Amino acid sequence: MGGFPIWYELMAPDPAKVAPFYKAVMGWDIPAEGNDIPNGSQYREIKRADGANAGGLLTLTKEMAEHGAQPFWAIYFDVTDVDASVTKATGMGAAVLMAATSMDGIGRIAMLADPQGAPFYVMAPTPPADDPDAQSDVFKPDAPGHAAWNELNTHAAVEQIAFYTALFDWHMDGEMGMPGDHIYKFIMHGDVGIGAIGSMKPEGMPSAWMTYFRVADIDAAKAAVEANGGSVMHGPHEVPNDDHIIVALDPAGAAVGLVGRRAA
Repeated sequence: MGGFPIWYELMAPDPAKVAPFYKAVMGWDIPAEGNDIPNGSQYREIKRADGANAGGLLTLTKEMAEHGAQPFWAIYFDVTDVDASVTKATGMGAAVLMAATSMDGIGRIAMLADPQGAPFYVMAPTPPADDPDAQSDVFKPDAPGHAAWNELNTHAAVEQIAFYTALFDWHMDGEMGMPGDHIYKFIMHGDVGIGAIGSMKPEGMPSAWMTYFRVADIDAAKAAVEANGGSVMHGPHEVPNDDHIIVALDPAGAAVGLVGRRAA
């Protein structure tokens, strides 16, 4: 069943516009040239400072935008059988946004929208031929430059918890106190905390997963956001373990979360 986050993908119309932002904020490199893909778009691998992949960037084409696609960060969750996962998810009220597709050397993927409309990918990856035991390291909660937390806020949190725990190898363990009757329950994959599902979705905002990427210094990251065409929507707010979080918009308008500590 899987469900571990193995890839992150930014959809944006102009890679050159967001590249300086992510370089300044995250230390990532987004190449000037991409690889052409069959739908007329391009794909770029985003490189961390250590040279490994942080995720990918899919160019948002005019046609994609005309069909309702907007800039955003998407999560890929691993599964052993994409087709079986799609069948199970749609049987529980999910919708197929992109049918299951196999890509040579990459794996088999499908894009779904959960019962509240939040998009996500399921993927059965193909490891490199020269490294059959390779594992993704894009999610590494304590390491700057990596994804650290995945959060879904929805008005139907109880129902969404039931959906995802039936679809993936997830269990909920622990929660954070919230005002009123709201909940915020932690997602565990085995013994690894990968995020949370909560009920504090702002009115009028679409249901969507929010990824928080770790930075070394949250105040420096905030300054970099504001100096490189982005804007801070919320934060910095203190959270457990001496961390602080920011929710920002990048220059394309994609929401992105940042988490890190304040410099001593």
